[in-house]
Amino acid sequence: MNAMNRRNFSKSLVGGTALGATALAQAGRSASESTTAVPYNLSVMLWTVFRKLPFEERMEKVAEAGYKQIELVGEYKKWSEADFKRALAKQKELGITFDVTAGLKHGVGNPGERDGLLADVRNELPIMQRINCPAVIIMSGNVVPGMPRETQHQSCIEGLKRATAIVEGKRINGQPVRLLLENIDPEENPKYYLTSVAEGFEIIRAVDHPQVRLLYDFFHEQIAEGNLIEKLKKNIEYTGLVHIADVPGRHIPGTGEIHYDNIYKTLVELNYQHTVAMEFLPLGDAVEELRRAKEQALRGGRSA
Repeated sequence: MNAMNRRNFSKSLVGGTALGATALAQAGRSASESTTAVPYNLSVMLWTVFRKLPFEERMEKVAEAGYKQIELVGEYKKWSEADFKRALAKQKELGITFDVTAGLKHGVGNPGERDGLLADVRNELPIMQRINCPAVIIMSGNVVPGMPRETQHQSCIEGLKRATAIVEGKRINGQPVRLLLENIDPEENPKYYLTSVAEGFEIIRAVDHPQVRLLYDFFHEQIAEGNLIEKLKKNIEYTGLVHIADVPGRHIPGTGEIHYDNIYKTLVELNYQHTVAMEFLPLGDAVEELRRAKEQALRGGRSA
């Protein structure tokens, strides 16, 4: 956008003093608009990019693309003490924070896994504290054969309430520890229980705790049910994280059917103050695509 403004400005000078003054004023307004801060933060879900590189080099690539936040999926599970020290040193050097992690073994939708889930949360907390990561993604788990959906729905509510008791009042890196329930579409996982964002928000409302929110994954919900913006508007206060990828293919916004400019515009209008995380699979150079995705998100839908 800035390069285009400069080109337009240079051309306008040829037209004379009055035209040049008008162009200068317009360029100034455009520059001001382009740097207007959006209310949300930007992050990269690390599993989607630079997967063949060592962890420290993956962080360097994310920083090269202009991001200061990274989301994890338990990459540290098999780290040695030396691995932790190297990763944390590189994290400090780059000024990167870990905003969320995932990869717990058990879900909340099966009451038979309740004790396992609670143990997962307890065991994850010390690691989250060590890496200064204040949030963890919670999965519903799969449909239990023969179990009524209402039973699994209630299990999600009760499981999250029990898990909340473990994290209640705890803070990491100055932020409350949060549990983020995630939806998955039925094409990616036909066995997964929570395919509906609408049901997810019902669960979060029933849990009724500020440290429990929904991870609204637009990619999954577009495949599952659509109507993305209407549900966002109705449930913004219960949305704790959003994930970004286009449909089909899980690629960069602009390659598919989701109008992300309108989504970003809505997030700005609703004053969404949590994280927007890129979770797309690059088709070309990952650094360049992440930069493009960041620029679009920072425009906040002003081009919509």
